[in-house]
Amino acid sequence: MHKFKDLRVWQQSRLFCKSVYLATKNFPEDERYGITSQMRRAVISIPSNIAEGASRKSNKDYSRFLEIALGSCYELETQLIIANDLSFLDLKKFEELSSKLDEIIKMTSKLRTTLNC
Repeated sequence: MHKFKDLRVWQQSRLFCKSVYLATKNFPEDERYGITSQMRRAVISIPSNIAEGASRKSNKDYSRFLEIALGSCYELETQLIIANDLSFLDLKKFEELSSKLDEIIKMTSKLRTTLNC
């Protein structure tokens, strides 16, 4: 079992949640149950799956949860692109969030490869 709170990827993805929540706060009211909700669920899934995977006894199980976290990253990436297409995010905020998400994807992928499964 791993100490997920010590993992930089978990720390960064947890902080990233706040960034996405703040960015979606200004989305149109009629999107509260649409893209706003989808993006918030996807971003919360990232650190949640990293933490849940860390509690598993085998590296194979842990790797599977990291794979799920990566899936949530790519889901969120698509949603960021769509939010930008719809002008819910300005280009600067879109690029800022996308860049941070890319870092999280790289860290998660690297952690997954270190598990040797």
